[in-house]
Amino acid sequence: MKIVLATNALKGSLTAAQAGEAMRAGIHAALPEADVQIIPVSDGGDGLVEALAEPLSAELHKYTVSGPLGASTEATFLHCPDKQLAVIEMATASGLALLSESELDAMAASSRGTGELISAALDLGCKHIVLGIGGSATTDGGTGLATALGMRFLDDSGKALAGNGTQLAKIRHIDHSGVDTRLASVRFDVACDVDNPLLGERGAANIYAPQKGATASQVARLEQGLENLADVIRHDTGKDVRRIAGSGAAGGMGAGLVAFFDATLKPGAQLVLELLGLETAIEGADLVLTCEGRLDHQTRFGKAPAAVAQLARKHDVPCIAIAGMLDDSAYALTDIGFNAVFSLCPGPVSLEDAIRNADHYLRNTTQQIIRCQQLPASQKPAGQKW
Repeated sequence: MKIVLATNALKGSLTAAQAGEAMRAGIHAALPEADVQIIPVSDGGDGLVEALAEPLSAELHKYTVSGPLGASTEATFLHCPDKQLAVIEMATASGLALLSESELDAMAASSRGTGELISAALDLGCKHIVLGIGGSATTDGGTGLATALGMRFLDDSGKALAGNGTQLAKIRHIDHSGVDTRLASVRFDVACDVDNPLLGERGAANIYAPQKGATASQVARLEQGLENLADVIRHDTGKDVRRIAGSGAAGGMGAGLVAFFDATLKPGAQLVLELLGLETAIEGADLVLTCEGRLDHQTRFGKAPAAVAQLARKHDVPCIAIAGMLDDSAYALTDIGFNAVFSLCPGPVSLEDAIRNADHYLRNTTQQIIRCQQLPASQKPAGQKW
């Protein structure tokens, strides 16, 4: 039996590769002869660099940049010299995981560090940048990133503003005169982990700012600020970024990249899975297993497990997901390609327990899934092929 493990990172506990090894151990405990292929995946957020490093034969570069709240942090990106390509993971420079719960500040957080990584990639001669924008701590519409590359956002008096959520409502004009001239010859492909628009009920502020520490009043201020930024963008550039799918990703980063650098927004999981050649691996498989920290109604909107399930369904290969947390909506995900979803946890456990013992729990749950596969044909549902 050939089994493909398209594993996602479990934030705070296991990398995608570590999750794959735990699942492989569970498979071999139940079915030692199984042919197991691990393909770490990402939807453009945490784990993008890890997922692509080996398949792209890329060099890993490390830089000290500005973190979400300004303190220095070490961030990495991939460089493929022969392709003049850089793969940058926003989460490593401006990510939610860089802050403790008490530090979360959706108003003050800035994406400047991600812009500093882009500048470093330009220094290496990169002409093509793949930028994953999932897992961000920011709601600044990409203004922090843009300021690091020489763009200025001016208020009524012509004063340059800091690129963060607090300043969005004060922007009156965008000054491109100081932008790094090398950007004119750079192509940006942006891996979005969600397809939300910039504004409205499904927009950047209303859906994601609370996860980044915003109170209800701050969510309203950020919505107003992003609306103001969209107005200024339309006035100064002629582009309307309000309803573009993915423009609300990473606190409006999607919108900013389209407006400021003519970036192309793509579903992150689709872009990554194409680069990884996952479809080719699935074509000859008997079973696909994937994992995720949480499965819920948001999963279907561009998340990596959903893209994996859709590829599996395309080739009529069963696909099962394991998640650290399942809510009731997860059981409806069978309509996008999952044959079943399982909880990582053996029963009611604390979050700390689930994180600390994720390797053990993931191995055991995978083993039980494979043992179900070994049921005699008479005990399996009619038509089940595995």
